[in-house]
Amino acid sequence: MNAITNSTENGSRNSENRPPGDNLEKRIKPRTRSISRRSFLGTSLAVGAGTIGAGLLPSIRTAEASGGLTPGDAALLRFAAAAEILEADFWIQYNELGGIQDPEVPGGTGNPAYTAALAVLDEDMAQYVHDNTDDEITHHQFLNAYLVSKGAAPANLDAFRTLMGSTATGVNPALIGRRLTNLTQLTIDNSWWTRYRDDSHNPDLDPNHVFPQVVPTLAVNQHTAIPRTDADTTDPNFLQAIANTAAFHFPTIEQGGNSLYPSMALRATHEEVLRILISIGPTETMHFQTWSDKAGNAPALTAVDPVTGVSVTFPDLSGGGELFQNNLIMPEPCPFLDRNLPICSIIRPTQTEGIATGVVTFLTNMGLFIGQSPAFFALLTELAQAADHTHHGRG
Repeated sequence: MNAITNSTENGSRNSENRPPGDNLEKRIKPRTRSISRRSFLGTSLAVGAGTIGAGLLPSIRTAEASGGLTPGDAALLRFAAAAEILEADFWIQYNELGGIQDPEVPGGTGNPAYTAALAVLDEDMAQYVHDNTDDEITHHQFLNAYLVSKGAAPANLDAFRTLMGSTATGVNPALIGRRLTNLTQLTIDNSWWTRYRDDSHNPDLDPNHVFPQVVPTLAVNQHTAIPRTDADTTDPNFLQAIANTAAFHFPTIEQGGNSLYPSMALRATHEEVLRILISIGPTETMHFQTWSDKAGNAPALTAVDPVTGVSVTFPDLSGGGELFQNNLIMPEPCPFLDRNLPICSIIRPTQTEGIATGVVTFLTNMGLFIGQSPAFFALLTELAQAADHTHHGRG
C-alpha cells in the first residue's frame, strides 16, 4: 500500500532528489496559518503544475489533448498518489540510515551500525531498501504528473511535513523536523504472515476470522524501527531489535499496497486508469514478497527499549509449522469468491468496499502519523472517501 522526497512531491525526479537548499526550505516550511482542506485541494492543482519538471511539459500537453478524467478516476489516482507520497517519505528515512547512498536516492549519508544490523537479515538489504525507495518516489511522481496532464489536481502533502524523525548519524539534517511519517512509535499488525499461509480462510469471505500475529509483541505497545538518536546504536541487542522491527514493518506496509491497487482497479472507468493501477500494483507485490522473505531471517531475541521500557520478543520461526515457518513466502491457496469453488492462490483481501478508508485507518492505527495535525487527518479522510465513492462506469 498503499505508500518521498527531499523536495516537493510534485517535482521532477531530478529536482525531487536534489540535496536540500534554500528553495527547498521555503517549499516545505510548515504553514503558520490554519489549513482548510477544501482550499488545500482547490489550490493543489496550481501548486502541482508549478512544480512539475519543465522536461515533462511536452508530454503533458500531448496527454491533455487526449481528454480528461472522470472525477472518480481522478479521485482513485489522487488517493494512490497521496499513499505513495507517504510511503516514499518513510522509505527515504529508511534509506538515509540503512540504504545505499547515491545520486539516484540522495540526501542521507548512512548509519553504519544500523546498516550492519539490517545486513544480519540479508547482505543485500541496503540495495533492497534503496530500490524500494526509488520505486515509491517514481510512483507518486508519475501519478501526480498524469493527474496534472489531464487537468486534475494532484496530491500535495507538503504543508504537513512537520514531524521530527531521527537525529541519528546518517539522516539528512535539512529534513529533521520535516517528515510526514513517524517511524519511532509503531504498533505493527503482522497478521499478514499467517493470513498468506492459511489455506482455509480469506478475509474477504471470513471478515471476522482472527489471523494470529507472528510476532505478538510488535502488535502491542510502540516500537521504533529506526535509531532515534545515536544512543540507540550503542547496545547491539537493542539495535538488532530495531532492525528486526523495520524488517517486519517493510512487508506490513507493502502488503497493504498489494491489496489496495487491485481493489481500486475494480472501481476504475477509463482503460488507461485501469492500466496504471494494475501496472503499479504488481510492483507492490514484488516488494511484499521480497520483504516477507527477509523478515523470516530476523534473529530470535528479546530486547527492552531503554527509553520507553517496552519489551519486544522475536521468536525463532524455523520450526513453527506451516502457519509460521520462515521460508514460506509464496501465497498459499485459499477460498476465493465462493467456497464451492476450488481454493486458489491469490492476493487477499481485494474487497473494494471502503478500501481507501481502510488503508487510512490501518496506517493510523500503526502509529505512522503520531504527531500529525487534525488538518492532515481531515485531508487524508477526504481523499479516501472520494476514492471509496467511485464506482466503475459512473465516474
